[in-house]
Amino acid sequence: ANYTTTEKEMLAVVYAFKKFRSYLIINKSIVYTDHSALKYLFAKKDAKARLLRWILLLQEFDFKDIDTRGAENYAADHLTRLENPYENIFDPKEINETFPLESLNKVAHKDPSTPWFADLANY
Repeated sequence: ANYTTTEKEMLAVVYAFKKFRSYLIINKSIVYTDHSALKYLFAKKDAKARLLRWILLLQEFDFKDIDTRGAENYAADHLTRLENPYENIFDPKEINETFPLESLNKVAHKDPSTPWFADLANY
């Protein structure tokens, strides 16, 4: 899906409220954003269906949105600049096909000395 920068920030807030719903539904919350994303979301008149769903979800909660500029929001500013250690985790890796355990090799080659389930079940 193609999300704008504002929608990505709103998605983070929506995800957090969904994830921690049971904790946040009964308490007043404060959301610190550096993009005025929530104000944009609630002020938009002709929103997409996705944004309307987000609005309906967020209306269930009692929260206050505080707009914090990036220069003042040190924690978020620092987190956005961190390198991702899992960035290349999905790159194709070489498969190691050597098995150190001989029992795995016996099962794979259907060694007659290895008992089969039917032999145990139909005794």
